[in-house]
Parts: sequence; C-alpha cells; structure tokens
Amino acid sequence: MTTTSNAPTATEPAAPPSGDDAVRAAALRRMKTLATALLVGLAVVFVVAFALQGRYPWLQYVRAAAEGGMVGALADWFAVTALFKRPVGLPIPHTAIIPRRKDAIGASLGDFVESNFLSEPVVRGKLAEAQVSRRAGRWLVTPGEDGRTGAQTVTAEGAVIIRGALTLLKDDDVAGMIESMVRRHVIDPPWGPPLGRVAHELFVDGHHRPVVDMLVDRAEQWLDGNQGTVIDLVTERSPSWVPSMLDGVVGYKVHSEVLKFVRAVQADPQHKVRRSIDDYLLRLADDMQHDPAMMARVDRIKESTFDDPRVRGFAATAWEQAKAALLTAVSDPDSDLSRRFTGLVTEFGQRLCDDDELTAKVDGWLGDTAAYLVNRYRHEAASIITDTVQRWDGEETSAKIELQVGKDLQFIRINGTVVGSLAGLVIFAVAHAVFG
Repeated sequence: MTTTSNAPTATEPAAPPSGDDAVRAAALRRMKTLATALLVGLAVVFVVAFALQGRYPWLQYVRAAAEGGMVGALADWFAVTALFKRPVGLPIPHTAIIPRRKDAIGASLGDFVESNFLSEPVVRGKLAEAQVSRRAGRWLVTPGEDGRTGAQTVTAEGAVIIRGALTLLKDDDVAGMIESMVRRHVIDPPWGPPLGRVAHELFVDGHHRPVVDMLVDRAEQWLDGNQGTVIDLVTERSPSWVPSMLDGVVGYKVHSEVLKFVRAVQADPQHKVRRSIDDYLLRLADDMQHDPAMMARVDRIKESTFDDPRVRGFAATAWEQAKAALLTAVSDPDSDLSRRFTGLVTEFGQRLCDDDELTAKVDGWLGDTAAYLVNRYRHEAASIITDTVQRWDGEETSAKIELQVGKDLQFIRINGTVVGSLAGLVIFAVAHAVFG
C-alpha cells in the first residue's frame, strides 16, 4: 500500500507510557534472566562434562546434550535479539529489523488492516451479526439502572446539546442570518408572476366567490338597516335650491334602487356584476404575470412594506421568542415538547423491537452507510497506522514492541535451549550407536 505522509521528518515517541509498562518490564527481565541462566548453566555443565568425560564415559551424553542446548539457546538468542537491535552491537546484515524497517512494517500493517478489516463484506457481516437496530430499540424502551429508559436519556442529552448550542449562538448573528435568508429567498425574487399564477388558479376555481358573497351580504345588511343615513347623505349633497321635501323623496328613491340592485346581485350567481368582478380579477392575475408595469407596481408595494423598520425587526423578535420558548421547553423534562419527543423516541424504539420490516430497513441503511464510508475512506483510515509508525522513533518503537511481546519471545530462547539439548543428546546417541 502506498501512502503519502505530510508528517514532519522529526520522529516522535512511539506511544505514551501506560501504567502496565512497569509490570511488563519486570516480567520481561525475569524471562530474560531465566533464559540466560539456562544458557550459563548449560555452559557450566558442558565444561564439567567435557573435562570429566574421559574418566566417566557416560558424561559424553551429558556433554552432547549441553552442547546442543547451548547451540539452540545461542541461535534463538540471536534470532530474538536481531528483531529489536544488533546483537552485541555488530553490524550484521538483517539484524535490528524493527528499527530499520519500521516504515515498511507500518505500511504492511496498514495494508493488512485495510484489506482484511476495512472491507465491505467484513463490515456488513459484523453489523448484521451485531443486530444494531434491535439492540438500539431495546435500549430505547428498557429502563436502566438509574430507572430511565434510553428514550429519556436521549431527550435529556439532546436538551443539554440544544441548550449549549443556543447559548453559543449570538442573537444578532442569528437574526441577521434569518433576515438575510428571508430577503434572499422571499423578498428579493419578483412577486408579481408567482402571485399572479396563484391568483389565476384561485380565480379560475372560483375560490374568490365566497368573499364576493360575503361583501354583497354585508352591503345588503347595511343598506337595509341604514335607510335614514342614505337619505341624509343625499340631502347633504343636493343643490341648495332643491326643496327639502324633494330631497327626502330623492333620497328614499336612491336607497330603494340601490338596495334593489344589491339584492339582485345577491340573488343571481350569474349577475353581470359578478361576471365583471370575475373578469377584472382574471385580468389582474394576468397583468401580474405579464404586464411589466403591474409587476413593477407589485414589487414597489413589496419593497415599501418590508422596508418598514418594524418589519425588519421581525426577524430579531421571532428569534428571541423562539429561543426563549425552546429554552423553556428543553429545560423542563415535564414540558409538552419533552414529553412528546420522549414519546416519539420510545415509539420508534418499540417499533425497532417489533417491526421486522422496519428493522431490516434500518439495518440495511446502516450497512449501506458503513459500506460507503469504508469504500470511500478506508485508505485514509488505514494510512493513520502507516503515518503514525513513520513518525515514531525507531529505537523507542523497538523497545516498546519488545516490552509488549518480549516476554513471549523469551520462551523461544527457553524452548530452543530445551529442544537443542534433546536434539544434541539424540544425535550423539544415534551416532554412537551406529559408529561406536
């Protein structure tokens, strides 16, 4: 696997020390001492046996076993030591493998993790085995040790997050953002064509006619109950030379004719006044869509309305009220908002437990999401191993690895000592039996 690292050339410690390092170091020292003691012991046995084998021939077998054990112990000591450093400081080829080849080892380890762990089949299999959705559902509906269900915990933690977010947000910034969004998406676009299209649909479908009926009914009711007012208005506006008695007759006649006209409009759904109103409104809707003068007039009305300081301050007021209401709701676990949210989460959790179809959908969605993330970012995730190992100091890395696995590796020396002794004894015994 090829990786590109932006890490500095200077090395850094392999890893921070842990509390168990002292225990591991002591165990490693004990195992090294034991393995070395076996080697020294066999060397002493070999010297004694070699010196006395002429007097005591059976010591030849002891000498052969000790000789084989020393060879096995030395060979395995060399092999184990060559992993972490140069044996006795000599520049022997293919020694100090970890310090010299830590970058290659890190790259191989990253490649191994990427190929065998961060793969889509592995991730999908583990998610399917884990049954995440059902576990989540049971957690949401089951009370814990503190008596709260997972849904109540979600509500409480969500309230903390919301309060923190609302505290961090600056009111002026939020109000400015709201005003900017309203202006960009609501105020700045031309209103004439969209309003005209909506109005045309409303007028074609006759949704304005109940309003016309209401206006006609109110006019009829007012005229029917205000005959004197109409007569007085006619009298006030008649020439001074008209006799007052004639004014009353004219006023009465005017009120009667107007009331008769309004009642005719009221009674006839196809009255020409109603048709005229329909035609006027349809022309108005068409002009709002296609007449530049009308569209400009609509935009002027819009601008004059929204340029009012009280309207511009609506964003700040709306945010302050919404913020105060939300803070009050999330701070009270018994508020209607908190109870409803908890109820929705609990219901969702119960459905995850009982509804196989929903569980399959959620698990499928989780699997698809995990597969997408793995396929897209697994190289970057595995490169963390490679880049981290590249930044480590070689000698300290070697010491750290030895501290972790060195105790087990010392068993190789011990096993080599034992196996070498047995092999030396067997070889000498067979050779002695064959050749004398």
